[in-house]
Amino acid sequence: MTLKLEGVFPPIPTPFDADGNLLLDKLKSNIALWNKTGLHGYVVLGSNGEAVMLTDAERAALWQAAREAIPRDKLFLAGAGVESTRNCIALAKRAAELGADAAMFVTPNYYKAQMNSAALVNHYRLIADASPIPVILYNMPGATGLDIDAATVITLAQHPNIIGIKDSSGNVAKFADIVRAVRPDFSVIAGSGSYFYPALCVGARGAVAALANVAPRECLAIYDAFRAGEHARAREIQLRLIPLNAAVTTRWNIPGLKAALEELHQGYYGGAPRLPLRALGDADRRALRQIMQDAGVI
Repeated sequence: MTLKLEGVFPPIPTPFDADGNLLLDKLKSNIALWNKTGLHGYVVLGSNGEAVMLTDAERAALWQAAREAIPRDKLFLAGAGVESTRNCIALAKRAAELGADAAMFVTPNYYKAQMNSAALVNHYRLIADASPIPVILYNMPGATGLDIDAATVITLAQHPNIIGIKDSSGNVAKFADIVRAVRPDFSVIAGSGSYFYPALCVGARGAVAALANVAPRECLAIYDAFRAGEHARAREIQLRLIPLNAAVTTRWNIPGLKAALEELHQGYYGGAPRLPLRALGDADRRALRQIMQDAGVI
């Protein structure tokens, strides 16, 4: 199956009520708002979706609701990465049944001392052999403590059902190494809005970025400006968004992202994260609001 993996994709947050129950209607209403912005698709249950907090049944319920809200001309990428190869394969099949276009798998990391290149190559090849839909690698060293090297990615890119990698390492030189060596239809996707423009410059095809949830049009503007050869404009937008990107990632993470959605005052639902994560306090919220104003998104 050929799937063109390129563009801007927000890893959308999972809406919960105050008791931590799923709010599927809020998921759908958020997607309906994002649909108006020109985004190329969505990652449902990436790190920003609090995937590690959910049961397999909750994952399936979210995927089903998301499929009902995502138009067919936008990609639906299902975050299906868990610790065991067996469970990853089961989730890939479930995501396919529920209409996902591709499945994304973060590196297993609990037994990270054993997760060498050979183990990762075996893990991802077995998933790709069994998955009815294309597979995307997901490198997230900030959360997993594990960083896939370029050689491992280049090896895995030889598998016809592995179509790309979302890499959140920020190592743009590694991105270039991968782009240089892989087949033309294998996509390197920047895993953060903080280095979206530099990643495009070395051959990345897009971004899966928390920032795209709260600044979708600005992220699209970077992408479109780059593709039009308007590098000064792409660079200007990139620099302006750096503090906001940090606010919804490394500084306040998911509580900050959910608060930022509410600060947009466009009808998005943020809500509380699932415990043990806690909602942003008032002082931090005021600081976040100022950062959003400085970035020009409110």
